[in-house]
Amino acid sequence: MTDPIPPTARPFDEPPRPGEPRLDGLARLVAVVDRLRAPEGGCPWDLKQTPESLTASLLEEAFEAVEAIEERRDADDPRALDGATASELGDLLMNLVLIARIEQDAGRQHLGEQANLVADKLIRRHPHVFGDAVVGDADDVLTSWEAIKKAERAEAEADDSAVAGVPKALPAIQRAARLGGKAMTAGFRWPDSRGALDKVREELGELEAAFGAGDEPDARRRDELEHELGDLLLATALFGRYAKVDPERALRSALRRFEQRFRAVEASFGGDLAGADLDQMMAAWERAKEAAR
Repeated sequence: MTDPIPPTARPFDEPPRPGEPRLDGLARLVAVVDRLRAPEGGCPWDLKQTPESLTASLLEEAFEAVEAIEERRDADDPRALDGATASELGDLLMNLVLIARIEQDAGRQHLGEQANLVADKLIRRHPHVFGDAVVGDADDVLTSWEAIKKAERAEAEADDSAVAGVPKALPAIQRAARLGGKAMTAGFRWPDSRGALDKVREELGELEAAFGAGDEPDARRRDELEHELGDLLLATALFGRYAKVDPERALRSALRRFEQRFRAVEASFGGDLAGADLDQMMAAWERAKEAAR
């Protein structure tokens, strides 16, 4: 293995700074990525990448940024995690800038053009800010946004359904909430959150009926059980929209609590649950739950 190239062997010329801190940092990041993608003296790994090869990294960095934001929210001292959150957001931004540079190298839109496209979109979809339109509250803004978006799709002869544009690759609970929110904005909704909660109860009853009267579900009704479980999960996601609770975030929070409590249960048995009975484990679970309050 050859020795790594010393940092001083290939000096990096810092780009001129616009003088506005946000633009200064972005200009430096663009210059670093340009250097990494330089045909002469660039990084072999970065030069090898394609937008397709970076999709997994893009998703991973996005989820790491979400995790950092939520951990900071739940921390005893949130400011102590400001640096970690900034670092994760920076990693996500780096992936976006790198993909934009690859697009540019392929003769497609560069970062500036991409930024202008989304800026134009924001101006177009916020006529109450950049025009003379008047809105009442945040719900009115969403209704206006979806109406403008639907008109744009119709003009482009694209799918102009009210539920179009929700990525199929989203986590299922998150996609359910987004689809439900779009349907609600279009007018397909109960008059209040109670109707959505009643729907959850209805779907739970149908799941219980599919389960049957025994201690285990009837294997012959597995497809029906899967169908009803899906309906129940969808109903709970939609209820979250009505109650203004993000079901994806709620589930992630529940998973963090589950993991913390399960680790505490393991620790109470010396790291090995073999031989412990359910009553003992549940008692340890309740102790862990109480300790977390």
